[in-house]
Order: sequence, then C-alpha cells, then structure tokens
Amino acid sequence: MIENVDLSLVDWSRAQFALTAMYHWIFVPLTLGLSFIVAIMETVYFRTGKEEWKRMTRFWMTLFGINFAIGVATGIILEFEFGTNWSNYSWFVGDIFGTPLAIEGILAFFLESTFVAVMFFGWNKVGKKFHLASTWLVAVGANLSALWILVANAWMQNPVGMIFNPETARNEMTDFWAVLFNPVAIDTFIHTVTSGFLLASVFVLGVSAWFLLKKREEWLAKKSILIAGIFGLASSLAVAFTGDLSARTIAKVQPVKFAAFEAHYKGKGNAGLVAFGILKESDQKIGLKAKRDFIMKIEIPGFLSIMTGGNKNAYVPGLEDLVYGNAEGKIIPVTEKMERGKFAREVLMDYKRARMIKDEEQVSNILAIFDDKDFINNYFRYFGYAFLKNPEDAIPNVSVAFYTFHLMVILGFFFIFVCALALFFNYRGILSKQKWFLWIMIISIPLTYIASQSGWVLTEMGRQPWIIQDLMPVSAAVSQISTGSVITTFILFAILFTALLFAEVSIMIRQIKTGPKH
Repeated sequence: MIENVDLSLVDWSRAQFALTAMYHWIFVPLTLGLSFIVAIMETVYFRTGKEEWKRMTRFWMTLFGINFAIGVATGIILEFEFGTNWSNYSWFVGDIFGTPLAIEGILAFFLESTFVAVMFFGWNKVGKKFHLASTWLVAVGANLSALWILVANAWMQNPVGMIFNPETARNEMTDFWAVLFNPVAIDTFIHTVTSGFLLASVFVLGVSAWFLLKKREEWLAKKSILIAGIFGLASSLAVAFTGDLSARTIAKVQPVKFAAFEAHYKGKGNAGLVAFGILKESDQKIGLKAKRDFIMKIEIPGFLSIMTGGNKNAYVPGLEDLVYGNAEGKIIPVTEKMERGKFAREVLMDYKRARMIKDEEQVSNILAIFDDKDFINNYFRYFGYAFLKNPEDAIPNVSVAFYTFHLMVILGFFFIFVCALALFFNYRGILSKQKWFLWIMIISIPLTYIASQSGWVLTEMGRQPWIIQDLMPVSAAVSQISTGSVITTFILFAILFTALLFAEVSIMIRQIKTGPKH
C-alpha cells in the first residue's frame, strides 16, 4: 500500500468512477422495474388474448429495449475500472469482490441475454407460453444481476465472511453465505430494486399522462396507469419500509455515516429525528472541520433513539463521540483505532521482512498472530485507520450526506402520494380532466432519477474516507498511474456517456411520440 499518494490522482480517480457509476445508474433502475411491468402486461395479454394488451406490451417493451442496450454498455466500462484505476483495491480484496461479479456475469447476465432475443424477436416464432416465460426470465435475470453487484458493494460497506492472508496480503473469502446474506446486502438489494420498480412505475405514469394530455391512446394510457399505479404504490411503500430497515442496519455497522446524514454531533438519549432542516457552517469545529448547525429544522422528538435502540431513551452516539470516544457508550476513539491499525500494519511489515530474510521462526510466530482471533477482532479490523492522518479524517461530508438523505426521503413520500392519487383518479374515471395532476405525473419522472441518484451519493459519499469500511481508505486503493491519463479518460467518458444519454432520451422521445404500432 502506498505511503505518499498523489491526492489529485485520488480525486480524479474518484471523479471518473463517480461519473461512470452515476451515468450507469441512470439506465439501470428503469431496466429493473420496466422489465417486470412489461412481464405483467404480457401476462394479462396471455390470459385474455386481447390484441390491445399485446400492442401495449410491445410499446413498453420497445422503450425497455432502448434503455437496456445503453445500460449494458456503461456497465461493462464500470467493471473494467476496478482493474485500471483501483488495482490496489482489486489486489487487496479481489478474491472476495470478484466472486459475486463473476456470478453476475456467468449466471444472471447469461440468463438475461439468452432470453432477451426471444423476448424482442420471438413474437411470431415461438409459442405464447415460451415467449411469456422468456419475458419473465429477462426480468428475473435483470434483477439477479443487480443482486450480485449489490452483494459486492454491501461487502465494501460491511466486510464479513473473510480472512486475511499475510502471505499474499489479500483478504480471502471463507464464508460465501455470510457474504451473500450480509445484512447490508439484504437491505440494500430489496431497497434498491424496489426503488427501481418505483422509478419505472412513475416513468410509465408520466408517459401515459402525456398521452392523456394529447388525447391519444387513451385506452393504453389508462390501462398502463392502472398497472403502473398498483405496482408503483406497492413499490413506494416497500421503499419506505426497506429504507427504514436499511437506516437501522447502517446505525449498527456504519455509525459515522448514520450520524452524518442526521448531522448529529453530540450523542444523547431521547434523540430526535430531523424530518427537514437547513444547515449552515458553524463557528465551532471538530478538529480542522467546521461543524454544521441548523438554521431551522423540523424534528420528531425521540424517534432517532427509537429507530436505533427500540426506545426513546436509547443513547445515539454523535460524530464527536465516534471520533473522540465515549466511555459511557464504550466507543473507542479514532486515535486508538489508528494506533491499533498501525500495530497491525507493523506486524504485516515484520512478516514481509521475515519472509525476505527467510527467518522461518519469525514467520511462524507472526502467522500465529494472524490466526489469533483477538488480534483480528481488536487490531486488524482497524487496519485501514493506519492510513489516516487525523482522527477527523474519518468524518464524511456532513452536508452532502444530510441533504441527499433527506431529499431522498421527502421525494419517496411524494411518490407514494403520486401513485395513490393516480389510482384514485383513474378509478373514478376523472384522470383525463385533472390536467394539473397529469403535469405532476410528467414532472415526477426526472424527480425519481434525482431521488435514485441521491441514494447512491449518500451510500458512497457517506462512507468516506473508506473504500472498504475500516480496512482500506480510498487513498490507499488507487492504481499508480498518471493523473493526466485519468483526466483524459474522464473527459472521454464524460463526452461518450453524455452522447449516449442524449441518444437515449432523443430515441425514447421519438418512440413515445410515434406511439404503439397498430
């Protein structure tokens, strides 16, 4: 691992990965949700035999196909960046991180790609049952792809099921099932796919609203709103529920991130949950970093304590407690974690030196240390802290974490309202007359993307400085390549992805304006 790292290289490498990931995530959630909506529509066609349902299915399937193709292209580039820009990370945990990605490529993507051709081109070439099964398998395959990628990401947030091999200086998987059923992975997967279902539902609602405003394809629009409204309402409620579960898990495994997205500095019992707030920079500091105070806030008394501890008197540690320690809460200060991490790193360096001079006795003694659970649990688990320069470096950007979290939550409740009201107006047969609400449905489409992107900004920015929680900071994970080459590829990717996005939007709009084929 690198002692003196070029910070501009770290920043540009992070920017390039963020650019690629955020562009890729524009396409993914629509794929996750629209695949199931299309499958539901085709199921109705299969059961009724009515050509109107087939026509509607093929229209939405076309939009799915446009989005799917471009999403695959951006995803391939994203995975290559682990080797080109983050080689130290890939070496340190490649045995673990690579496994779910390999399964995703071999199993889920294979399932997806095998049946997608039948789904698009097999209408008059295969039987109705086989075509319907292919459509459902594409939907299942798309969401299985998300599962394995999210399992890999969840391991970075909460590393489990592994052991460190000092001989290779790599972490190796010892328990595949612990990695798969990591509580962070379970919460993240369900929350992420249901948010994709919600995004796709709102997309269908918005496009259908446009048809109603233009007084075109009213039967298709109303039936699409019926399916998307039910699917979206169920998904929006699931998103709220799983978001709550995810926050509780984060409070346990990533307490600094949890405190950051509530701008919670001083630990206390009966801690309130901030429903809405506006931050300002404080005159007070935590180390070299300025604190954030509230200009105003709306708080639910005691709810943060209830969320994390089950009762309103439960103690919720703040950022100051988590950085400087708290004897009452048995919280180890970051300075102590830094010392323990440095000791673990020195033991590893001693092992390397012993190997070089072929001191077999010393090698054996150090290997025994790495087999000691007390050493692993109390020292090596803080290995990454050895690379921090100051205790306050463990604090992420509080403003970014706070605003992305609360924006995501506020929009989540807004979408519940949109889906419920769409179903109500549609049921009463007065939706076409509610032009104000039809415009809200259309405007909601970009809002779902903002909420979706906010969730990932919170997830990734909220765990800084870590690329692997407590084990490896981002600064130690980058490849030692020239900053200039990273800047060049950043610009090229920015141009390429922007062009792809414009291409998708223009093709989508043209297809929507053309409407379903007769």
